[in-house]
Parts: sequence; C-alpha cells; structure tokens
Amino acid sequence: MTGTLYCVGVGPGDPELMTLKAARIIAQAPAYAFFAKRGRPGHARTTAAAHLRPGAAALRFEYPFTTERAVDDPDYIDAMTAFYEASADAIAAHLQTGTDVALLCEGDPFFYGSAMYLFDRITPRHATVIVPGITAMSGCWASAATPMTHGDDVLTVLPGTLDQASLTARLAGTDAAVIMKVGRNMPKICAALALAGRLESAVYVERGTMAEQRVTKLCERPDAPAPYFSLVLVPGRRRAR
Repeated sequence: MTGTLYCVGVGPGDPELMTLKAARIIAQAPAYAFFAKRGRPGHARTTAAAHLRPGAAALRFEYPFTTERAVDDPDYIDAMTAFYEASADAIAAHLQTGTDVALLCEGDPFFYGSAMYLFDRITPRHATVIVPGITAMSGCWASAATPMTHGDDVLTVLPGTLDQASLTARLAGTDAAVIMKVGRNMPKICAALALAGRLESAVYVERGTMAEQRVTKLCERPDAPAPYFSLVLVPGRRRAR
C-alpha cells in the first residue's frame, strides 16, 4: 500500500492561523516537503516549525528562479517544468514505500500555490488529501481591519503581472479587488488604480499577519517595487448599507 500526499495549507504567516487539521497532520507525518528560495529557510516550513514531527524526513525544494525571469521566458518555463517534475518524483519515491508526505503550502494549496503543480503530477498515481488554509488576502484584510464586500458586491482577484490596460479595465469594472503578485509591478499597479479612479481607497499590506507587517494607504507609499509578501486591497462596500 502506498502513502498519501497531504497538501497542507499553513495559512498566511502567523503560526496561530494554522487550522487544527493542518497542525494534526503535520505532527503525524513521517515526512514533509516544502518549497524555498535559495538561501532562505522556507516560509511555509518556518510557519509550521513548531508542529513538525521529531525525526521526520525533510524534502527541501529550492526554486531555480523566483522573480529573476519573466514567466513567459522559455528558459523559465523549461526550468520550472523540470523542477516540478523532479520535486514530484522525490515525493513519489517516499509514497511508493508507504510513507505519507505532508507538503507544506503557504496560504491555501489551491490559491496561487506551487502545490498545484505537484498535485497535478502525483494525484494520478497516489492518494492525495487537500487541507485548505487561510489565504494571504483574508489574513491581510483582517490585519488591515478593512471590510471588503457586502450585499451583492463582486470581488475580483488580480495578478499584478497583467498589463496595465487589463488591470485598469478590470479594476474599473468590479466592486472590490485584491491585487496579488505586486513586487516589481507596483508602478504599473498604481497607474492602473489611478486611471480606474480607485487609488485613494487602495490599501497596501506588507507581510500581513506576521511580526513585521506594515499597513498603509497605497497613495501614501512610493510606487517603488514591493517585497514578495505584499498585496493591495481595494475595498468595495460603496453602495448604501
């Protein structure tokens, strides 16, 4: 009998925002896997550290790139495909011996997460269980004390990697928005928000729920590039209530 892969969402960064189910599975897993940038401890592993089973086998997967290459660069696509294939094979090798593996995932495994690429490759061959986690955006709007939607408001989640015209059109056509993947896209995001008439209400959250979190009105922040763990909230709730 083969092992089970558990894709475990560990939440937005505050270890206390992990679910009871996530903590239980991590504590029981004889092996765990996590993604990390070269030279970094791995955000998901750091969040889950207190719950890891003593002596559990650790599978560390270092990204060949993070923000150094454009996502449509052929070299990026080829390298990331090979990376996900090798990572899936490493987990499968443990599963084939009957060993369960907990794949630690920032936020929720199925929301802009690398876990999806391993899930796609492993689930046809092995049993998988998904443990949802609190998303970065819900953690950030709680940290910012910013209610986002009410009534029949429409919430749109936008990657900052979209071109400026697309960002502007989508921001103008929705009630509330969350802009992910900010980073070096911040100047473009600010320009799109201004053109859509939404810059004044936008809220910038950096490292939401973490000890170093920062919350400010976006218009009061320079439009310089932002750190990886940052996003922009555009609250709705503009109609009578």
